[in-house]
Amino acid sequence: MTTSESPRGDVATVADLLSEGARGRRVLVRADLNVPLDGARITDDGRVRASLPTLSKLIEAGARVVVAAHLGRPKGVPDEKFSLAPVAARLGELLGAEVALAQDVVGPSAKSVVDGLGEGSIALLENVRFDPRETSKDDGERAELARELADLVGEDGAFVSDGFGVVHRKQASVYDVARLLPRYAGQLVLAEVTVLRKLTEEPARPYAVVLGGSKVSDKLAVIENLITKVDRLLIGGGMAYTFLKAKGHEVGKSLLQTDQLDTVRGFIAEAERRGVELVLPVDVLAATEFAPDADVEIVSAEEIPADREGLDIGPRTRELFAERLSDAATVFWNGPVGVFEFEAFAGGTRAVATALVNGDSFSVVGGGDSAAAVRALGLPEDGFSHISTGGGASLEFLEGKVLPGVAVLED
Repeated sequence: MTTSESPRGDVATVADLLSEGARGRRVLVRADLNVPLDGARITDDGRVRASLPTLSKLIEAGARVVVAAHLGRPKGVPDEKFSLAPVAARLGELLGAEVALAQDVVGPSAKSVVDGLGEGSIALLENVRFDPRETSKDDGERAELARELADLVGEDGAFVSDGFGVVHRKQASVYDVARLLPRYAGQLVLAEVTVLRKLTEEPARPYAVVLGGSKVSDKLAVIENLITKVDRLLIGGGMAYTFLKAKGHEVGKSLLQTDQLDTVRGFIAEAERRGVELVLPVDVLAATEFAPDADVEIVSAEEIPADREGLDIGPRTRELFAERLSDAATVFWNGPVGVFEFEAFAGGTRAVATALVNGDSFSVVGGGDSAAAVRALGLPEDGFSHISTGGGASLEFLEGKVLPGVAVLED
């Protein structure tokens, strides 16, 4: 494979595994199937669908596929509300094949289910985070679980890393097991890393970044890194009010991180020094309370009344953001610019997404809530160049951090 197709240099891929011959071979795939649930109902199956290309190729090649994944944060103990049972059912529907679900991670049920796999069949281990060793900070404890996972697929087994949403975690099923088995990058991980490299290595210009979400503190490192690379930085969501306050404006009851004001003032000064256009809201939808049916008034972003809080960008800001994105050649968007879960405050996020869909830029949606918003608002996913499955992993990549789950593939 060429360097442009790999995480870094000569990394073995699932295509290499297939060319070596996968029929009858047990293959452990770390997927990211961490989907949102309403009870037992999956409300967004985007990550399940993103896992299909790699899993389908392995099944078609006659591999005996064993999938490891997590759901939520069950704190190292079995918890029925975090069971992967709904995921197994949905994965089976999408694959058109039965997905056997083990009742444990590496215990008797897992061994029995894996032993029963025929060529071209697939099994899903129960939530790997039911085992406390998965996320342990102790290298030895993680290595112990990794050994048991490797033992499930045996001496002729292989490991495929295809859960991009977890490659920034040094966890047993992501990092440690990759050191014990022949390791390959799955199609999703390859696609994600290739796209993110396009954002960091000579992106087409103008290069615009839209950052939203609730807190500036969640994005300090990515702002610090991107401000040296972008031409325009558009700020929305709850984090915008800290920027507005840092410029001396009144923000009322809006979300505000006073402990970040000096840091944000530094970002504003650095953007000006580098000639980076910093685009902030000029008007907002200001509500009397955080509620879907709250009384709303459109007000200037510089003078939000003391008894109101901004929950979305206003109509003039929507036009401004769309205009500043219209001629961009590259756009990265992470974080909704309003409380899109409430229909009354979804207009700003819809406007940003629509501007990208209607534009000609190389547009990347940075996973997490942004990806969820695209689907929740019913926008065409193929209208974007790429929708990432990993919000945290995407941000850490753009921060310039080493992602352990990618680095181990490059060793």
